[in-house]
Amino acid sequence: MERSIGKQNIKRNNFLEGILDDLKNLKQNKIKTKLYILLFIVSILFIVALFGEYIVPNDPYAQDLSNALSPPSKEFIFGTDRYGRCLFSRVVVGAKTTMFSSLGLVIIIATFGTIVGSICGYIGGKVDEIVMRISDIFLAFPGMVFAIAVSGVLGGGIVNAVISLALISWPKFSRLARGHVLTIKNSAYIQAAKLSGCSHMKIIFKHIFPNILGPIIVTATLDIGVMMMELAGLSFLGLGAMPPTAEWGSMMSNGRSMIQSSPWVIFAPGFAIFITVIIFNLLGDTVRDYLDVSNND
Repeated sequence: MERSIGKQNIKRNNFLEGILDDLKNLKQNKIKTKLYILLFIVSILFIVALFGEYIVPNDPYAQDLSNALSPPSKEFIFGTDRYGRCLFSRVVVGAKTTMFSSLGLVIIIATFGTIVGSICGYIGGKVDEIVMRISDIFLAFPGMVFAIAVSGVLGGGIVNAVISLALISWPKFSRLARGHVLTIKNSAYIQAAKLSGCSHMKIIFKHIFPNILGPIIVTATLDIGVMMMELAGLSFLGLGAMPPTAEWGSMMSNGRSMIQSSPWVIFAPGFAIFITVIIFNLLGDTVRDYLDVSNND
């Protein structure tokens, strides 16, 4: 009797474990599918941004005052601006400046911040103390206010806008990397690497970096949308891309005085920013969920 009851309990446990495994696999498959779809959409966005100037229906810089402020139509899908330029063509071409500037900015701050934070967390001591106090100084200022001040000193231009935002944004990645390094630097495999004669730089780049890349990638992906809005904000204030360069923030700035009479002038670039930021935020959330499920497995 006891033996049969024991067999029934084992079967029941195996059945429950099987259901749990199936649910986990189903969840992981859903996240994988969502990740692949979003990566495909992002790839399309970057391809369009890269080759936009070759596929647009009209010259984004050609002025035609006879068509100034024309509403959306078959010829001009998003309408035209005050100079008669096709807004659809300018939005598509402006994607290159906006998206690649944001991507380059995130790559710069993520790489620099991660390297600095990893070295500080691993070495510790006075180096760690000095660098962290410097990062505290940057974090003490409101980010956008500091970026506006630096851009004002450096002058307008998309490059100066990227530099100003990079100066204020790297401490986030530095502190994130430092925190993860502090949790793993005393692990058994790190101690084994030290005993085997590995140099400090080899340990950091070969053994520590691969184990902290997950949260860095998630944060960087989510930051693309944030940096895109901040770059657009600087351009909107006249501290980013300079006219006549097609850039979404600059286009919104040029059309803000016509928001009541010709709302499509500001709606077109604003909608492009809105959709693109949502896509990158969804991608960041999905990457985080995927890494969480993978780590749990």
